[in-house]
Amino acid sequence: MARPRPTARAVVVGVAVLVLLLAAVLGPTLLDDQAGKVDVLSARQGSSSAHWLGTDDLGRDIFARTVVATRLSLELSLAAALLAALVGFPLGALAGVLGPRARRAVGRVISVAVAFPAILVALFVCAIMGAGSKSAVIAMAIALTPIFARVAQTLAAAIATSDYMDNARVVGIGPRRLLWRYVLPNAAEPLISVTMVAAASALIVLSALSFLGLGVRPPQYDWGAMLSDGLERLYTTPVAALAPAVAIVFAGIVFTLVGEELARLANPMARRAAGPRRAARTTRDDAGAPAPRSAPAPAADDAAAAHADDAALVAAVADLEVTIGGGATRPVRGVSLAVAPGEVVGVVGESGSGKSMTALALSRLLPPSASVSASELRVAGVDLRRRPAAATRKHLATALGMVFQNPMSSLNPALRIGTQVTEASEVHLGLSRAEARQRAIARLTEVGIADAPERLRQHPHEWSGGMQQRAMIAAALMTDPRLIVADEPTTALDVTVQKQILELLKDTRERDGVAVLLISHDLGVVAEICDRVLVMYAGELVEEGLAADVLRAPLHPYTRALLASIPRLDTPRGEDLATIPGQPPAADADIVGCPFAPRCAHAREACGAQRPRLAEHRPAHRAACLRIGELESDPMNDGAVSIKAVGA
Repeated sequence: MARPRPTARAVVVGVAVLVLLLAAVLGPTLLDDQAGKVDVLSARQGSSSAHWLGTDDLGRDIFARTVVATRLSLELSLAAALLAALVGFPLGALAGVLGPRARRAVGRVISVAVAFPAILVALFVCAIMGAGSKSAVIAMAIALTPIFARVAQTLAAAIATSDYMDNARVVGIGPRRLLWRYVLPNAAEPLISVTMVAAASALIVLSALSFLGLGVRPPQYDWGAMLSDGLERLYTTPVAALAPAVAIVFAGIVFTLVGEELARLANPMARRAAGPRRAARTTRDDAGAPAPRSAPAPAADDAAAAHADDAALVAAVADLEVTIGGGATRPVRGVSLAVAPGEVVGVVGESGSGKSMTALALSRLLPPSASVSASELRVAGVDLRRRPAAATRKHLATALGMVFQNPMSSLNPALRIGTQVTEASEVHLGLSRAEARQRAIARLTEVGIADAPERLRQHPHEWSGGMQQRAMIAAALMTDPRLIVADEPTTALDVTVQKQILELLKDTRERDGVAVLLISHDLGVVAEICDRVLVMYAGELVEEGLAADVLRAPLHPYTRALLASIPRLDTPRGEDLATIPGQPPAADADIVGCPFAPRCAHAREACGAQRPRLAEHRPAHRAACLRIGELESDPMNDGAVSIKAVGA
C-alpha cells in the first residue's frame, strides 16, 4: 500500500527547516569572506543590487552576515536547550520512581528553582561567569533546567499512578529501568515539544544577552550582536536591525513547529497512522480457534481440602488491615482468606467494599500513604511481612501475576507488545532475548493470539481490547506464577469478549494449575468461573463459602440483597428494579455494630450495638450475621436465585 501524502503543514515545516539548514551549513562556507569584508566607502548603505540588505558601519554586507550568523545562533540555542533537557528531564522524572520522602524533597527543590524568571537567572550567571558564548549557554541551561524538571515531574506523577507502572512493579522492574523504559518514553511526546519551545526561548534570551554585550564577543557574532549594531540606525536604514530580528522570529517559529511535528511522530499511534498499514490476521477475539489445552490440573472441587494444610496454600492472609492517613481511613478491616493451588476464588461486593485494596495489599501495590498489618501474609509459602522490600518484589515477580481491570491502560503505550511480555522472564528467569521471545510466542499462542511472532512487533493500540487482555494474561504467565490476581478483568470488555476471557482463565487454570483470585462486582462472572466466593462489605468479609452454596442459598442479608438486585428478564414491565437502599459506610467511619445494619431490612436493635463474627453456620459456609438462625427459615423477599439465573 502506498504511503500517505504529507500534509501541507508538514511540507511548510520541511521547507522552513531546509532553509535554516542550508543557511547554517553552507552560509559560513560560501559567504564568510563577503560577510567579513570591510569596505569603509560602502558603509551605512541601504538596500541595493550589490547589497540586498545594505551594509553596516564598516561596509560589511548585512545579508551575508545574517546568513553566516545562522550557524552560531542555532548552535548556541540548541546547545542550551539540550543541556537543560539532559539535566532537567531525569531530575523531574525521578518523581515517578522515588519513594514519597525523596519525591517531596525533589519537588520542593524544583518549586523553588522554577520561581525565578529564566532571563534573570541567565543574567545573574553571566554576571558571575563573565561575558562570552560559553558562559551564555551555561547560564541559559541553568535557567531552563527547572522548567524542564517541573514538566517532567508533572508528567511522571501522572505516569506513576498508571496501571502499566503497577504491572511493571509487580514483575519487579527496578527504578532505573522504570525511569528509562516507562516514564521517559511515555513522556516523550510533550517533552520533545517542550524542548523545541525551550530552544526558541533560548534563542531569544541568548540574542538578548548578546545585545547587552554579555553573550557572543567579537570577532564572533550572532543575530543578537547584529541587532545591537543595527539598532542605532533603526530610523534611517531600518533593514540593518530588521534583518536579524526577522531571522530570530523565523527561527523561533520553526523551532516550535518542528517540536510539534517531532512530538507527533514520537507517538506510536501517530507513527502507525502515518506509515503503511499492514494487514493483520484475526485472532480468537474475532474468529480464531481456541487455545490448545494440555492435561488438566487437579480438580477444583478438591481445592478446599488443601486448606487443612497451610503449607500447601498459594495465598494465606489473616487479620489483614489496610489504613491510610495514619489510621484515620480503614478501607480493609480484619480480612482473612486462603487460596489453594488450582483454585479460583471470587471476591465480590459493591464499589468501595475493599475488594481491590485487599488484592493490592496482597500484591504489595498500595500507595506509599497506605500501611498494611496482618497476623499472616503469605504468597507461595513466603511470609511477606518479614522480607525486605527488594526481596519481596523479586519473589512476587515470579510467584504472582497481575491482570488489571482495563487492558488499555495496563499496557505501556510506548513499548511494543513483545518487550512488555518478555520483560519479566528476562529480568527474573535470566532468559536471553531470543529465549524469552520464543517463550512469549508460546504463551501468546496458548491464550489464543494468532500469528504471535508478527504481533510481538506491534504496539498496544494496534490490538483490540480482548487481545490486550489476552496479552496481559500471557505476560502474567511468563514466569510460571502460582497465583494470578485478576482485578475485574472483564469490566472494560463487551459481553462476547468477556465470555472468551473467562474461558481463557478456566483453560489457564486447567492447563497450568495456577490459582486465581478474581475481584469482581459481577455475580454472573463469579458464577461462571469461581470455586469459592468471598463477599465483602465495608472492608470486612461478611460471607464465605463454595460458589454453589453462596449463590443458591446465601446466608447474609447483604449477599441476598446483591442477588436480588440482579436484573431479570422476567421482571414485569413497569416494575422498578430491585436496589439496595442507602450507601455503604465511609472508609473512615467508626462502625460499632453490624456495618450492614443501617441498610438491612431484617436489622434489629442488637444489630446496631453488637458486632457479628464470621462463623460457620453450614459445612464450609461462613457468615457474619446475628440473625442467621432466624433468617434461614425466611426465604428471600424476591424468591430464590439460582446459579443458572446468576450466570445468564
